[in-house]
Amino acid sequence: MRFVPVKSAEQQGLLALHRVRQGWIEERTATINRMRALLTEFGVVLPNRAPHVRRNALLAGEGLPALARRALEDLRSQLALLDERIGAYDRELEAQAQASEPAQRLMKIRGIGPITAVAIVATVGNARDFKSGRQFAAWLGLTPRQHSSGGRSRLGRITRRGDAYLRCLLVQGARSVLHTAMRHSDRMSRWILNLQGRRGYHKTLVAIAAKNARIAWALLSKGQELKMAA
Repeated sequence: MRFVPVKSAEQQGLLALHRVRQGWIEERTATINRMRALLTEFGVVLPNRAPHVRRNALLAGEGLPALARRALEDLRSQLALLDERIGAYDRELEAQAQASEPAQRLMKIRGIGPITAVAIVATVGNARDFKSGRQFAAWLGLTPRQHSSGGRSRLGRITRRGDAYLRCLLVQGARSVLHTAMRHSDRMSRWILNLQGRRGYHKTLVAIAAKNARIAWALLSKGQELKMAA
């Protein structure tokens, strides 16, 4: 049976905002893909990068037949509406983060911004349903499966069980941390760069996300403040 932490009405309300926002993000991605597909049918190929499509789709479509150009303009209008709605939800979630003392503590972790912090608090509260940070990371699907072969224990791929939305947010934050690690000389950045050299990009992302999950559990379950290491 899948473990689900008990949530208050306020937590459920916040998670509803997250679910709707995530649905609109997925719809926005689908809309951008439709714009690229429409242009491709007429021999206009745009790079698979959202900012490029936003800037150049209508200009690239000027030579299309009138009906196709109208469809492209409708898609662009839908994209603008989705951007507006997602932006409004982002501002609301950021305001919720500013009003939440636990979220404020989580936001001191590199790679955890206001949206991720609010999502964690809304999902697990004080995180005391979990016995340890490792158990929390495992629930998120951020710990590798263990296999035994010839009397030796081996670590495989991450389990991908648990809350996929939180896992995705933590991995996205880990990507930002990894990309900026070379600009820092603190212990965390040195650990990240060393790990990337040994394990590669993707496993390092998961390791950062798992570490942040364990730190988040400690801050929430023990009421701690993050101690910045040199």
